[in-house]
Amino acid sequence: MRGRPVFILAALLAFSPWVTAQEPAEAPTAGAPEEQSSSNVSPQSEAPREDYYRAEFVILERKVDPADVNEKMASRVPEPPDPDITEILRAVDRNGVVETTRKLVSRDQLYLSSAANRLENSGRFRILLATGWYQSFPPNFEGEPLRVAIGDWLPDAGHREVEGHITIDRQRYLHVGVHLNHWEPLPDKEIMQASGTVDSQGDATVSADEEAEQTQDTLANIAEGGDIQGTNQPELSGEAWPKAQLVTWIRETRRMRSEEVHFLDSPTIGVLVFFKKIEQ
Repeated sequence: MRGRPVFILAALLAFSPWVTAQEPAEAPTAGAPEEQSSSNVSPQSEAPREDYYRAEFVILERKVDPADVNEKMASRVPEPPDPDITEILRAVDRNGVVETTRKLVSRDQLYLSSAANRLENSGRFRILLATGWYQSFPPNFEGEPLRVAIGDWLPDAGHREVEGHITIDRQRYLHVGVHLNHWEPLPDKEIMQASGTVDSQGDATVSADEEAEQTQDTLANIAEGGDIQGTNQPELSGEAWPKAQLVTWIRETRRMRSEEVHFLDSPTIGVLVFFKKIEQ
């Protein structure tokens, strides 16, 4: 994506000294999960500790005016959230209630904590999530997608500013797939048009169902993130999708070894990933 080298360079310069950061304790503590986590925790601590790791993720937002982003994503419509995803890394509802299915460790226990602190203290980035957990990732492990819903709440859209999912698989190496969308509110007129209430002149328009029948774009094209021709959008899952404007997204799978820090990014959001092998 255009704008990526500047973002990567700024981030690397911001946290380059952290490579000498002191390691936290290698064994998971007996304390409670992350302070804001719900009690909905999977029994992962009972899993066999073969190829046992601490997985760490820092998701950050670059403080930049979306109008200054070279990537023009407003005409793209990602696929809607998959209702079959039940595993959750961190999801915050409209009332601020946090849900997770991982027994998360606190930010200060992370190897990446000093990197997150430096980025935040620079004033150029906002840390949306900094957490980790302990889990076995044996060879041929196929992980379920972990839902992410963080950042500001967008009332008209009915979801968070950054949403998507992350997957972790293991063949010979660990493979991390990041699938995140970064949204901003639609202008008021566009919200009304998306819901089928008024047209650009303020007159009554056809329903969302009728708009869906008139559009020339196929669901397959939308699912692949194709460009939308015109302003009509098909109705998905009974609601006009989306009711927010896409700023940027991350669609990347990265192969990595433990003890390596990887940075996956778009011009406005980024993800730091680190795996620490835990010797039993």
